[in-house]
Amino acid sequence: MRERKMTTNKKDTLRFALHKSLPVLFGYLFLGSAFGIMLYNAGYNFIWAIFISLIVYAGSGQFLLVSLLSNAAPLPTVALMTLFINSRHMFYGLSFVEKFKKGGWRYPFMIFSLTDETYSVNISFAEVPKGVDEIKARYLIGLFDHIYWIIGSVIGSLAGQIIPIDFTGIDFSMTALFVVIFIDLIREQKGRRKLVGLIGIISAVFCLIIFKAENFLLPTFIITIAVLCALKPYFGKEVV
Repeated sequence: MRERKMTTNKKDTLRFALHKSLPVLFGYLFLGSAFGIMLYNAGYNFIWAIFISLIVYAGSGQFLLVSLLSNAAPLPTVALMTLFINSRHMFYGLSFVEKFKKGGWRYPFMIFSLTDETYSVNISFAEVPKGVDEIKARYLIGLFDHIYWIIGSVIGSLAGQIIPIDFTGIDFSMTALFVVIFIDLIREQKGRRKLVGLIGIISAVFCLIIFKAENFLLPTFIITIAVLCALKPYFGKEVV
């Protein structure tokens, strides 16, 4: 471990983190812009876009927040709805607690910044190239993604004010981003581990049929994790 720290290079770490975060950059510029546009149309300028994206940083939760603000929803309702929508993040953190703890003062931010997309990037690599500090790289990925989201939010807010264009459908960029990351992740897997993605897809379709689109996400995570835990001896210890 001591030798690994001595041979790490700051430029290599920065370059690696930037490269890994690039898919999120393009997704967040569009998705963050969609949020900024919606927020501006609800009567809040780019300063609010910066503040909400900096403090809340909840992706789909921010889109819901715009709707709740527009309807003057009480604070307890906002808090409860945000908790339900982002409860899936609790599952994300479980697989990175030990790694993130090694980050020292970076640990709280690494947990805070573990969004859907950042989590997908983090699980897309099990090892880092020689000369790259893994913990710092994961921290930088979270930091870059957060910056991308803030920039996208500001661009959207300003664009909604300046450019009279119908931005309907821009929020589909989140779905497109997930598809790209998922396909790339599956392509990197070998042998029987490719079946992990298939299990996730089957679980999602099953829960979508049973629980409908509004409620299928959390049951999908629960079923997928349960199945992977049961099949852990088959897939290997690195899967679960």
